[in-house]
Amino acid sequence: MAKKTLDQLAMNGKRVLMRVDFNVPLRESLDVADDRRIRMALPTIQCARNAGAKVILMSHLGRPKGKRDPNLSLKPAALRLGELLETDIRTAPDCTGKDVEKLVGAMAEGDVLVLENLRFHAGEEANDAKFAKALAALADLYVNDAFGTAHRKHASTYGVPALMPKGTKAIGFLIQKELEFLGEALEKPERPFVAVLGGVKVSDKIGVIENLLGKVDRLLIGGAMAYVFMVARGQGVGNSKVEREVEKKGKKKDMIAVAKALLEKIEAADAEVVFPEDHLVAREPAADAETDIQGPEIEDGWMGLDIGPETVEIYREKLADAKTVVWNGPMGVFEIGPFADGTRAICNALAQVDEVGTAIVGGGDTAAAVDKFGLAEQMTHISTGGGASLEFLEGKPFETIEIIDDA
Repeated sequence: MAKKTLDQLAMNGKRVLMRVDFNVPLRESLDVADDRRIRMALPTIQCARNAGAKVILMSHLGRPKGKRDPNLSLKPAALRLGELLETDIRTAPDCTGKDVEKLVGAMAEGDVLVLENLRFHAGEEANDAKFAKALAALADLYVNDAFGTAHRKHASTYGVPALMPKGTKAIGFLIQKELEFLGEALEKPERPFVAVLGGVKVSDKIGVIENLLGKVDRLLIGGAMAYVFMVARGQGVGNSKVEREVEKKGKKKDMIAVAKALLEKIEAADAEVVFPEDHLVAREPAADAETDIQGPEIEDGWMGLDIGPETVEIYREKLADAKTVVWNGPMGVFEIGPFADGTRAICNALAQVDEVGTAIVGGGDTAAAVDKFGLAEQMTHISTGGGASLEFLEGKPFETIEIIDDA
């Protein structure tokens, strides 16, 4: 997917409308609690500034559902951006309108203006043509550097570039990096290629598993999603959290039946698929709870909260010779001390892989775990897109990237 990149645009004196992902967590005091996504956008923003562009940033924050919510303003993100860039950042009162147009008209080369939360307008998620046209009118050039929303056909990610002339649309360095690492991992990985999938929802990863079965050498399963497969096999899971049913587009889907069908595909696949042999269990997810090691089944009254020590050793062995690893989803409730060992072990194993190959981490919880254990710098790449990275691993096309000019 060779797309025009930011450095291939002539930006001097031009108004560059840039879609970034400043959907960052805020504290109760409304200051930024985690600025990772802002920091990840800095190279693209700085490149545009250095090239003499007038940089207009747009993003969403939270889910205001088309209504203005002062608690979801982008002002705190803009303030943090200004601190990181060591410059004054102007914030607009809205995304469109005469006041915004005046602010844009007054911009000098190298200036940065942050538009207000896109999702204060229902037209953003609806990809409304009128809203997209008003945004596009602010710009000479368009840059998409928000991988976290690249799987969503919204006004800012699809409607706007659809209106921009050919030769004016590019991807930023962050999306370029995501496409390079995730794309190469799927299309031409150095082998052995191992995928590690965990987390709570198996429903989010069905398509990922099906797509990866024909690509990976090994697939390691952990987290609460493993319990769905245990139920499908007729194994006891005690009081463990099990995603038994999901509702999508008004229709309910039996996840146990889905897991049974997927197990048949796994049996027929060439890839080695490994499930936990034992589990760290407790009667409740609490730091002071009594724990036990049980397996392969979990007894009534107990809930699985992490993979067990035998499984940890098996997974370490399966990752020891890996040259490419993609990991999405923790192995347990790593936020609570006693149940962090499984996830920590995977983190340490990937840090070793990074020394000889490629270790890619995707998903918000997984990235948080890598941060918690102080190993973020030892990962080859940490994806900024949770749902986007999953859909990419499923092999789904991203129309918001396809619409960008080819290189």
